[in-house]
Amino acid sequence: MTPKAMAKIHAQAFSATRAWSEAEFLDLTTHSGTIIAGDDRAFALLRVTLDEAEVLTIATDPAHRRQGLARAVLAQGESVAGAKGATAVFLEVAEDNQAARALYAQAGYVQVGRRPGYYLPKDAAPVAALVLRKAIDHTSG
Repeated sequence: MTPKAMAKIHAQAFSATRAWSEAEFLDLTTHSGTIIAGDDRAFALLRVTLDEAEVLTIATDPAHRRQGLARAVLAQGESVAGAKGATAVFLEVAEDNQAARALYAQAGYVQVGRRPGYYLPKDAAPVAALVLRKAIDHTSG
């Protein structure tokens, strides 16, 4: 998946906030430990550092939502992260993003922190970020 394709999907998925640019995706994909899971409908971008992985973003083209794609790319990214030595995955999600929170809860993530005023939506008050964590089970593979 190219940085240009990721930027396009991200812009469609995050129209209420600042979407990431092609240049930002290009920069992120050049770092060692970067994982890209998905296709032209949905993708997850993760990064592994030592024994931890971080979900940098997940985006689904609005025309392809509610098909299980976000769940699939998240699981794929977690699997690759585990193969690269990660024992836990972290992410941040907007406190008011109920759909994403439900996805992460179903995937086994639990809240380990909260960052007030972290997200700055267009034309809206700042929103807290919830920090979530999930252990990667290496025994089920």
